[in-house]
Amino acid sequence: MMRYCYELSPPAAVCKVAVPPGVPDVRERTLIAVKPDGVQRRLVGQIIQRFEQRGFKLVGLKMLQVPDDLLSQHYYELRTKPFYPSLLHYMTSGPVVAMVWEGPKVVQTSRTMVGHTNPVEAQAGTIRGDFSFHVSRNVVHASDSPEGAQREIQLWFQRKELVNWDCCDQTISCEV
Repeated sequence: MMRYCYELSPPAAVCKVAVPPGVPDVRERTLIAVKPDGVQRRLVGQIIQRFEQRGFKLVGLKMLQVPDDLLSQHYYELRTKPFYPSLLHYMTSGPVVAMVWEGPKVVQTSRTMVGHTNPVEAQAGTIRGDFSFHVSRNVVHASDSPEGAQREIQLWFQRKELVNWDCCDQTISCEV
């Protein structure tokens, strides 16, 4: 039996070894954005709390009035949809809080935590199930794939705005 330690926060682990197959990459990142209705309803803290309680690490955070050019890039795939103009109007109706979260399977898990796009179909206990009222005002955005997350993070954040830091409770060890 061989023991591997992955140092994510000194001094909890002392050896640094490449993560073997089957152990999730703890550095996966996703973009979560609290939309104008979520900010206006003062839900930002509750949303952050859910991600922290799940064990994810916040590595980027900013509040902004989203510029039109950023929105047109972010929602590029939706530009031909009939709801596109109202989506842009909604997303510029107030500030947005953009966040980058890091952790194992954070993209997939955050999609589950956020819930279905349509709040009527979102389960209780999800962010949208608990806080959303209408599909066009659904409180939060979550990246839909690791590739999408990478693209969105590059749109919303400059590299210098993301902080790599050590969490006191994130040491992974496994026995093989």
